[in-house]
Amino acid sequence: MAPPAVPLPPRGVRDPDGAPAEGGRIPAPSRSGAFAAAFADEEEPEGYTPTQRDLPVINRGDTLQVPVAAEPGPAPAADDPEGLGPLYVVGDVHGYLDELLAALGEQGLIDTEGDWAAGNTRLWFLGDFTDRGPDGIGVIDLVMRLSAQAAAAGGYCKALMGNHELLLIGAKRFGDTPVNSGAGTATFQAAWLLNGGQKTDMDRLQDHHLQWMSRLDAMEEEDGHLLLHSDTTAYLDFGSSIEEVNDTVREALTRNDADECWDLFRKFTKRFAFRDDSGAGAVRELLGTYGGARVVHGHSPIPYLLGEVGSEDGEDSAGPTVEGPHVYAEGLAIAMDGGVTMAGKLLVRRLPLGG
Repeated sequence: MAPPAVPLPPRGVRDPDGAPAEGGRIPAPSRSGAFAAAFADEEEPEGYTPTQRDLPVINRGDTLQVPVAAEPGPAPAADDPEGLGPLYVVGDVHGYLDELLAALGEQGLIDTEGDWAAGNTRLWFLGDFTDRGPDGIGVIDLVMRLSAQAAAAGGYCKALMGNHELLLIGAKRFGDTPVNSGAGTATFQAAWLLNGGQKTDMDRLQDHHLQWMSRLDAMEEEDGHLLLHSDTTAYLDFGSSIEEVNDTVREALTRNDADECWDLFRKFTKRFAFRDDSGAGAVRELLGTYGGARVVHGHSPIPYLLGEVGSEDGEDSAGPTVEGPHVYAEGLAIAMDGGVTMAGKLLVRRLPLGG
C-alpha cells in the first residue's frame, strides 16, 4: 500500500539560498526582500557570500497535498538488455520525500513499496537532498537504498554533490566556528539555518550519511550530457578534467578545514552563469573542458531562470507553473530544478529529452 498523502509545509517556506548571479543581475521581478535592501544598485560586493538570502519567498499555499501514486508507471524499457539501460535524472528534492516517491513511481523506476523496479536503468540525482522540506534524511536513506538495489539489478542509482550537502556537512562538522567569508565572519550553522536547515534532519544525521555525502562526485558525463548541480563555471577552479574536479572536492572535505570547506560551499552556491547573453559561451567553456554536448543542472529553480516569481507579501498566490525541464542557452543547457519548494514540480526525466 502506498504511503498516505501528507500536508505540505505552511506559507512562508524559506526562499532559495542566497548566491551571486554569475551571468548577470537578479531578474527584475525578484527585486525584493533582503537583497534589494542591501544592494539597491543590483551589484553585489566582491566576496559576497551566501549568508544573505537574496531571492524572494514564494508561498506554497496552506492546503496543497501531494499523494504518492498508488500504481507506478510501466518500468522503462531497456535500451540494451546486455548493457546499460535508459538514463534518467532527478532535480533538487530538498526533503520532499513523498513527492520524490510519487515522481519516481510515475516514471516506473520504483514499485509501490518504494523499491527499485527499473532493471538496468541508470538514475542520477543532481544534488540538494535536504533543507527546506520535511524529511531530508529520509530522502538520503531512500537514495542510498535505491543505489544498492539498482546495482543488484544491473543498473545504477548515483548522486552528485549539491551546495546543500556541503552546507549540512559544514554545519555538522564546524557548527558555530567562525570562517573567513570574504565579507566578514560567518558560520556554517548560521548559513544552514538561514537557508532552510531542519532540526529534525540534524537530529537524525548519522556518520554513514556524512560519509556518503562526503564521497559524492561533483560532476559526471553520461551519453553526451555533462551532469552538474550548479549552473556555474566555478567548477573550472577545481580542475581541467572530470576526475580532477571530483578528486579536488573530495580531498578538500577530507582535510576538514573550515575555511576551505566554506570556500567550496561558496563556489557551489553561485548561479545563473548560463542564463544571459553570455550564457551559451559559459556552457561551451565547460563542455570544451570536460566533454559532453549539453549541460544538465539543478540548483537554480526554473521559475527564477524564467523570471516567473511570486511576491513576498503573498499577493501572487498562483505561484509558478513548471511543466518540465527548461532548455536554454541556445539549447546547450537543461535546468532540472522545478522548484518543489515553491509549489513547482519535482522533476524526474529521461534523457535525451523527447527520447
